[in-house]
Order: sequence, then C-alpha cells, then structure tokens
Amino acid sequence: MKQFISFVIKETKHILRDKRTMLILFGMPIVMMLLFGFAITNDVKNVRTVVVTSQMDPQTQAAVERLAASEYFTITTSVPTPKDAEMMIRSQKADLAIVFSKDHAIQFIVDGSDPNMAQQWTNYANQIIVRSAFLRPCSSKLPEVERPLGLSKNHQLSIVNSKLLYNPQMKSAYNFVPAIMGMLLLLICAMMTSVSIVREKERGTMEVLLVSPVRPLMIIVAKVVPYLLLALVILSVILLMSATVLDVPLQGSLGWILVVSLIYILLALSLGLFISNIAQTQFVALLASAMVLLLPTVLLSGMLFPVESMPTVLQWVSAIIPPRYYIQAMRKLMIMGVGIQEVWQEVVVLIGMTALLLTVSLAKFKTKLE
Repeated sequence: MKQFISFVIKETKHILRDKRTMLILFGMPIVMMLLFGFAITNDVKNVRTVVVTSQMDPQTQAAVERLAASEYFTITTSVPTPKDAEMMIRSQKADLAIVFSKDHAIQFIVDGSDPNMAQQWTNYANQIIVRSAFLRPCSSKLPEVERPLGLSKNHQLSIVNSKLLYNPQMKSAYNFVPAIMGMLLLLICAMMTSVSIVREKERGTMEVLLVSPVRPLMIIVAKVVPYLLLALVILSVILLMSATVLDVPLQGSLGWILVVSLIYILLALSLGLFISNIAQTQFVALLASAMVLLLPTVLLSGMLFPVESMPTVLQWVSAIIPPRYYIQAMRKLMIMGVGIQEVWQEVVVLIGMTALLLTVSLAKFKTKLE
C-alpha cells in the first residue's frame, strides 16, 4: 500500500510541476466557461425593431414601451405601412418589424436568412407582448403583403398566454453549462491520462515501472488517481462558476450531480487508458483524444444541435457518444431539478460504457505486458 501511495504522490508531483499541464487542466475550463457563457451565445439581444402602426393608442404604446424596455429589442423607428418596414429590413436597417392593426391583431415581418434566430426573435417578441397585457383575441386578419426574398413569410399570430419552465429568461448559459461539463471532463481526463501513460512508454520509464514490486494494475491505477482528483476539482470550479458568474442555478441534488459526474469521469479515464494502449507516441495520443473526441462531442452529443433533429444515421452514431448521455442527465438534474429516478437510463448507459472500456483497456494492457 505504501508503494502504491508513493506512485500516486510521484504522479501528482509530476503533474503539479508541469506548467503546461496545469494550464490545460485549469485554464481550459475557465476560458471555455467564459466563452460559452458570455461570448458564444445564442441569446437574443438588441434586435433592431421597427413598429408598424397607423395610430399609437394607449394599448399599442404600452406594448411598444415594454419591447423597448427589454434588453432584447431596440426600437429604431415607426413606419406607417408594412412595405416601408420591408424596405428597412432589405436595406439591413432593421431585423424585425411588428405590425399592429387597429383591432390589435399582430403580424411579424422578420429577416429569415437565419431561420433559427428569426424564430427566436418572434418567440421573444411574442412573450414580451403577451406579458404587456396588450393582447386580446384577434378579431380580423391583417392584409397579406408580398413575401420578400430572404425574409420569413409574414404570418398572422394567434397569441395565447404561455409559461416557460426551467429557463424563463431563455438564457443560453442554461443549455451550455451542462454541455461544457461533458466536453471538458471527457477531453481533459481522456487526453491527460492517455498522454501521461504514453509519455512513460516514449521515455522508456514504463519498463522500469513494470519491473518494480508493484503490480501493473496498481501502476495504472496510481497514474489515474491524480487525474480523478483533479477532475473533481475542475468539476467543482465549473459548478462554482456556473452558479456565481453565469447565474445558472443548481435546481437538483448536488449529491446526485456529483455521483453521475464521478461515473462519467471514470468513463473518460477509461477511454484515456484505452487510447494509451493504441497510441505509441504522445502526438498520436493527443491527436486521438483531442481531435477525434472533440468533433463528435460538439456535433453529435446534443451540445449545440438537438439529437432529435439529426438524420437517422447520425442519431445512431450519436448513440455511442458518451457525452450525449451525460449532458442529458446534467440538464435534467441541474436545470430541471428532477430526481435520480428520471435519469436512470442515462446512468445505466454510462455505467455500461465505463465497464466495457475499462475491461477492454485493462485486458489489452495486460496482453502487452506479456
């Protein structure tokens, strides 16, 4: 046991002495959290809005003032006809036009060159106007106008009262924080573990370790333990930043969040061990753990794009991407505040993947020792 502890202390000192390793371990999570929390965001802000109305009665004025008071919309001007609003959008002087009729029916004219943002703009405007106590059931329809190139089709909205659960302010950080946790923990644990073991092979020190009295299995465990502890520290930093800097509340049980995260960290470490068995150089290990894992995690895990919206083939591929299940579980636990019984399927999949990767990795490593 003393020899095992000595190996753990030796690996820990090696990590702490390497400034580049420490920069990756703690610099990357902080930078990624700040980027995705503030810079890379799909939040709606400062949408240039044109108001189309022939008369500004008190109810219309109240709706316009509520739009202007929000951080999402900037009222640029008021025009008398929808054609004038179209021209402003075509000339890139506005992004959205809201047409108010005399009987308080509403029509949106929106730049549809980016369909996702166009939908968000109309949804945000819808929510704000609903809360303004301005709307009542529409008694007539606005006249249709010609559909302009690059603009979404003008449509008559039947506004109803709606309620947003879990994220009423529609902040993108609520979506990104669990996704960043899944991506960072996988990349850091898999990358650092694989590079650490392959480094020993390149330098020829692995043979020295293998002839020591400590069993090969204990050598691998001793090299993994420091990264397990560091991963837990990184997880704590991410959760602290999300709660204090990004204002993302932890609705669920912190204990279950840590338990599921621990399972995922063990999976990532097992994946790093598997990569170390395949790679013969640090460059190959770094390339496999960083590049090969990064793109599937970003594109196929549900981090940026809903899995349900992907083609069927890609949905099948995403089924073998571990971050997909962790991100789903964290969104339920952290944002929705559900209990562990609501994420048992994701947990079972993560445990199964961990057991499979760990078994294959240890078996392959044992074969190499022979």
